[in-house]
Formats: sequence, C-alpha cells, structure tokens
Amino acid sequence: MPPAPPIPVLDRPLAPTELVAALRAFHSSYYVEHPFHQRMHDGMLSRRELQGWVANRLAYQRTIPRKDGAIISNCPVPAVRRRWVQRIIDHDGTTDADGGIEMWIRLGEGLGLSREEMDDERHVLPGVRFACDAYLTFCRTHGWVEGCASSLTELFAPGIMRRRLDALPRHYPWIPAEAYDYFKSRLIQAPRDSEHGLEIVTTYCSTIESQYRAFDALKFKIEMLWVFIDTVYNAYHLEPAPVSHG
Repeated sequence: MPPAPPIPVLDRPLAPTELVAALRAFHSSYYVEHPFHQRMHDGMLSRRELQGWVANRLAYQRTIPRKDGAIISNCPVPAVRRRWVQRIIDHDGTTDADGGIEMWIRLGEGLGLSREEMDDERHVLPGVRFACDAYLTFCRTHGWVEGCASSLTELFAPGIMRRRLDALPRHYPWIPAEAYDYFKSRLIQAPRDSEHGLEIVTTYCSTIESQYRAFDALKFKIEMLWVFIDTVYNAYHLEPAPVSHG
C-alpha cells in the first residue's frame, strides 16, 4: 500500500484552509492506486475479474446507507442530519427502481451477472465482508464528526469516476453504455457530499485533538478500502482464466 502522507505534528490547531489541504493530501495513498485499479484502467482485467469486483463492491455499496444512518443516529445537530440524510436517499433511492445500489446492480447485470447472484451476495469474499463490517462498526462506535471525516474519501471520487468513464468504454466495449449510470451520478453527488463533509470537519475540528481524530478517521477509511480491493485482487487475479473482453 502506498504510504499515507505523514500526519502533521501539530503545535497549534490548523486553520480551516490548512486543515482542508492536509486532508486532501491523503489522495496519494488512496486505493485507486492499487494494482487492481491500474489493471482495470489499462484494459487488462478479464470479464471474471470485473465481475468479481462488482459483485464484492455491492457489499460495500449496501454498507454506505447503513453507516450514514449510524452517523445520523450519533449526531445531535438537526441541520447536519437534514443534509446528511440525502446520502441515504442517493444510495437507497426513493423506490426499488432507483438509487445508487440499484444502479450498481445494473452494472453487474451489464457485466453478465444475474440479479439473483448479486442480491444473495454469494460471491462476497470473507475479507470484503469483514472490511465492510469494520467500517460500519467504526461509524457506530466513534463520534459523529469522526464518521463524517471518514467519508471524506469522496474528495477523491470525481477524478476516479472520470477515469473509469474514460477507460472502461474504451477497453471493455462489450459493457453496455447504460451500465455506467452509477459512475455518472457520483460526478454530481460526490462534490456536493465532500463539500458538506469539509464544512463539518472545519467547523467542529478546531482543536489539535479533534484534528488528529479527523486524520485518523480518514486514514482508517482509506486502509479499509485498500483491504477490500486487495482481497478482490488476490482472489481473482490469481485465477488462471485468460484475459478476454469478448
């Protein structure tokens, strides 16, 4: 795993602009730099590897609204709860026919997975489930501001989504265009969500101790995502199946 940027040794609380810059510096260790993602963006994944990634990532997608519910349950500030609940709606949708989780299932269908095998999570690896449960537990058992800080991986999401929307249609032309709806939705949602997350952290993390907690929360989330993708990489990349995009 690429080393995380050193957490600054603080002799004073960082000003809001300094705190934002320090949080953004974690980009260098984000899990998009994992070899699995490099292979994806270079067009080197087999259909089976892509299917394995999407089937396992669904477990994480389903964790997101639950961790957001945990953050809300710990938060005593109505104004924060009213805005944060939009994240749950974005993923769960307002009906069974919309929302980010549904769009992710449709991505799996576009890759040749059945809805049944996506729904019953038969392909979800133990390490992936452990990582997702760890993230949910973190948000349940830590302060709500730390939960919000852990979500700041959204700072890095738009660039990743744009990279996928460029690389996947080019390298894997057999994937139908409508399968990419999830990535397109995050181009709008992630900047909005990260702006709110930064607003919370810069408002409520005004002491040295609270700023250290924010750094630790973001570091935890990045490491959790690295465990997730490392598990998928080790499970599928070692299979002897040949690379095939047809």
